[in-house]
Amino acid sequence: MKVLVLLMLVCSVYTNEIKTLSDQQLCLPDVHAALREITASLAKQEVEMRYLQAENKDQQTEAETLKKQLQEQAANQQTEVDELKKQLQGKQVAFSASLVASGGGQTIGPLNQQTPLVYKHVVTNIGNAYSPVTGAFTAPLKGAYHFEMYIYGHGSTAAYLVKNTENIFVAYENQGTGSQSASNGATLLLEAGDVVSVQLRAGAAVYDDTNHYNTFSGHLLFTM
Repeated sequence: MKVLVLLMLVCSVYTNEIKTLSDQQLCLPDVHAALREITASLAKQEVEMRYLQAENKDQQTEAETLKKQLQEQAANQQTEVDELKKQLQGKQVAFSASLVASGGGQTIGPLNQQTPLVYKHVVTNIGNAYSPVTGAFTAPLKGAYHFEMYIYGHGSTAAYLVKNTENIFVAYENQGTGSQSASNGATLLLEAGDVVSVQLRAGAAVYDDTNHYNTFSGHLLFTM
């Protein structure tokens, strides 16, 4: 009887061991499958990471290219703005001057021939087209210009507004005694390089002092 019980116990232990070994053998394929799945997932993630890195590098290259393009556009626009400013400054022309700059009164004339008046006291000379040395205005570009002249003197006084060598208009006043003044003006179409001046008529005289009675002014209206 004891032998039978012992034999049964041995059989039971052997059966349990066989069952455990069988269960372990059954679990091994599941572990291998899980490992294969994890390995495949890691490989996929590595491929995706490389793709993202390449895509990020391409985007960075595009961003740098776009930045350079924007910088070039900004530089070109700044150049255009500077050029427009220069053109605008070239179109800003205006001047105003009187005969006597300082000191006491001065009488010019009468003279035997028509003579340019030199307006030495320059109030405004935008564009530097007027010369206080010669008294002449030289058109810097083609356009319509407006000029005005005011003269003052004792007795007979007269002066011409002259374009190059052509007398355009005259300002004239003649009285036997006392002082008198006269004025005139004109809008002229000038080519670049044309010269405009005020010239004292032969036999006439003008008087000026620091009150600046005699003036010559002009400005560009628009270009052509």
